[in-house]
Amino acid sequence: MTIFETRALTKRYGSVAALDDFSIEVQPGVIGLVGANGAGKSTLVKLLLGLIEPTAGAASVLGYDIRREGSHLRQYVGYMPEHDCLPLDMSAVEFVAHMCQMSGLPRAAARERTAETLRHVGLFEERYRAMSGYSTGMRQRAKLAQALVHDPSIVFLDEPTNGLDPGGRDEMLDLIRRTGHGLGISIVMATHLLSEIERVCDQLIVIDAGRLQHYGPLAEFTEATQFLTVEVTADPEPVAAALRRRGLTCAVEGHHISVRVDDGSAPYDLIRDTVVDLRVGLVRMSRRRHTLEDLFSVRQAQASEPVTAREAAS
Repeated sequence: MTIFETRALTKRYGSVAALDDFSIEVQPGVIGLVGANGAGKSTLVKLLLGLIEPTAGAASVLGYDIRREGSHLRQYVGYMPEHDCLPLDMSAVEFVAHMCQMSGLPRAAARERTAETLRHVGLFEERYRAMSGYSTGMRQRAKLAQALVHDPSIVFLDEPTNGLDPGGRDEMLDLIRRTGHGLGISIVMATHLLSEIERVCDQLIVIDAGRLQHYGPLAEFTEATQFLTVEVTADPEPVAAALRRRGLTCAVEGHHISVRVDDGSAPYDLIRDTVVDLRVGLVRMSRRRHTLEDLFSVRQAQASEPVTAREAAS
């Protein structure tokens, strides 16, 4: 099942294309929508929600056309916006219950769903307090609660950790992970922080200057490299020199040794024997994996090259 699909979706503001000929079919899961500020992430989300009209192209969410069936679609979609949107004079229980009723649930069912959802996001004990007295983290949880309270099939989160300190960010990411993997709700999380994607998501959409750059399972972007990272308890230079004498290609990188694996079989035994012979402690030996930072570093380097240089390399 496809949770949303776009076909040549375009949004222009005058001569500026905020989203440009964007075509994709996205499967259920926890999806990271990543790109620099101004890349088009929020524009895509608002188009899919029917909050703004596309200039050209088409899109559907859960099979509903965003132009013609928006009122039906909103019953099954939750949205946590980036900007502040809470009526601070209300309590969380009043606000979230109201939003639940706006989604079509009767009053009694809405109150029950509200209690369950506020417990899920960690606001149950503070549910009767006016939200004006909430911390930034608590307000973000209230925003998430209103997006979840009507039991949607898909939730769009726009920069959900915005304004949070490191501890609050960790708690929010853990809550998003539990929501997506524990409750089975598909989540599209728009963020410019690659580390958040790696911690929470199982799929990745990369958008740049309004255009689709990559889409696929996160594992495709973080697959194993041809290098082992070796950490020892002593100076790594003598260990690296000994490994080179035994035919391995390696380099010292800070406190670690990077060992190249050319034939597909990692030389674990040879490394182990080397550190034993040198009477050095072995802290860890692991296959290095690509990171999303690697992906973006390559793209930025390619973008900065002259066209003639890139053509010559291809």
